[in-house]
Amino acid sequence: MKKDLILSKQLTMLEKHEQKFLNQTDSPFMKSNFSPMVNKIQDKIPAKLKSTLDAAFYMGFHLVFEKGSSLIEKIVNKEKIEIEYDLNNYAIEKYMNRKHLTKLDKSSKHSKTINESIAAIEGGVLGLLGIGLPDIPLFLGVIVKTINEIALSYGFQYTTEEEKAYLLYLICAAMTKEDLRKAYDQKVESLGQDIDTHAHISIDLDAVMKETSDLLSNTLLTAKFIQGLPIVGVIGGVVNPLIINKIGKYARIKYKKRYLLGKIKTTPQTQY
Repeated sequence: MKKDLILSKQLTMLEKHEQKFLNQTDSPFMKSNFSPMVNKIQDKIPAKLKSTLDAAFYMGFHLVFEKGSSLIEKIVNKEKIEIEYDLNNYAIEKYMNRKHLTKLDKSSKHSKTINESIAAIEGGVLGLLGIGLPDIPLFLGVIVKTINEIALSYGFQYTTEEEKAYLLYLICAAMTKEDLRKAYDQKVESLGQDIDTHAHISIDLDAVMKETSDLLSNTLLTAKFIQGLPIVGVIGGVVNPLIINKIGKYARIKYKKRYLLGKIKTTPQTQY
């Protein structure tokens, strides 16, 4: 009974954070001051550069998923994260208290913080050099690394096509706004549930990759364009860690939710 109550409270608390994230809107100051400036810059960006950026993100994802996986595996301390998860999960199963559930979160928070620092260095240095497009595979690699480490922290693997599609939809939901964000969140929820219940899933990973690439390209168009300009490029580079923070925050919510729901479903004689 104590286990049921703790899990239920944790899930309720997490869902409040989830709703807060999903309902975020731009402040009136941002809408009136920052948005018009962004729109002016976007109007001056050539259509050819837009299509080039779309292709760069698409090829970047292909590179990261197909050829970069082994490199990310070397950078991700997979064994250490899995051991930490096993120890924390065992303690939760045995004692079930907030202390051990909090310890489960520490690993994912630590990974997100480190990757924000990597993104800041990578974006800032390349921005100073006036490099915008070539850093896209590196930046996507940091995003994928961040989500992979968070997944491992809550006991989830990331090598299947279904989990890769789940990762891509996480990025889409985190990087969109208002109604579109909620629509992508529903895709994340549905796919996560299907994966965890071993339902039949038909995924066109290439199509999801293209969808995510176009969305990221459109969202980051101005930042990457600015990052391609010497000195001024530092401004674009600053955007990278902010994006890692946002995606990491959302990913932690969704993977922890899957973890808690899994625990609730395996708890005998539990009613909600």
